[in-house]
Amino acid sequence: MDLMTHVRTFVAAGRLGSFTETARELGVVPSVVAKRIGQLEEELRTRLFERTTRRVTLTEAGEKFFVKASNLVADFEQLVNSVERDDGQLVGHLRVMAPTTLATQQLAPVFRSFLLEHPRITLEVSLVDRSANPAERGFDIAISGRAATYEGVVDVPLCPVRPLLCAAPSYLASRPPPTNPRDLADHSCLVFSATGTTWRFQGARGVQSVDVTPRLLVDETGTLLDAACAGLGLALLPEYVAGEALLAGSLQNVLPDFSPQENWFKAYVPRRRLSIARVKAMLEWLDAHWAKRQGVLDLK
Repeated sequence: MDLMTHVRTFVAAGRLGSFTETARELGVVPSVVAKRIGQLEEELRTRLFERTTRRVTLTEAGEKFFVKASNLVADFEQLVNSVERDDGQLVGHLRVMAPTTLATQQLAPVFRSFLLEHPRITLEVSLVDRSANPAERGFDIAISGRAATYEGVVDVPLCPVRPLLCAAPSYLASRPPPTNPRDLADHSCLVFSATGTTWRFQGARGVQSVDVTPRLLVDETGTLLDAACAGLGLALLPEYVAGEALLAGSLQNVLPDFSPQENWFKAYVPRRRLSIARVKAMLEWLDAHWAKRQGVLDLK
């Protein structure tokens, strides 16, 4: 049995959740994938997948094995590539997680230009709107604006996230607009779940915190933007999300004398993958072609 081939097949199947999709990616027929997985399960004396007619899902044992197997495959591919390539070009596969709105609005051209620059790199981007440990899911990089700490994972700051308190003119016309953060307790608030229901503002006299009651609680900023533009309430939105609507007048900046607390976009990288050339290259590319090009919207 070619154990490494079987492990690589297992990792692909665990990532794709389908023997058919795995076969398509590997250039074999599904029966070959099933045979390899069966032989690997026999070798390990444990069941790695629960199988249905449409999907396969990892068992508890399979989940644990997937994390270690993903790292093993990544290390093996890096070793092979370092021996086979002597022309200095990057080669290999990168797996990246990123928030949906950020990826579609800002990161897509960055990823595209990276692939054009490095023709031997393949890239898989998963849109994930929640906090997730990249090491546990076999990813090289997770880009996130949420504060998190994971064992064995290094966070690399990329750029600050500037949130703005926004509302549609129709909403502001329907009731007295807030003049102080404490007024938000009496308003309809649209909340990004990662931000939470305690909003903090920096004013001339220091930091003020206010607990808001969500009329809408959502895990994706595009939906939050749509609700704010529809006049459903006040929302804390990242500048890159709200910018066009603010310039077009669909939204207005509220409480401009009180700045919402900033946080940072970071790249979360499993420590053992920091030394991989293609991972380092992607981090440098993100810094040069995205993070350092973030402007500040002029709202005056």
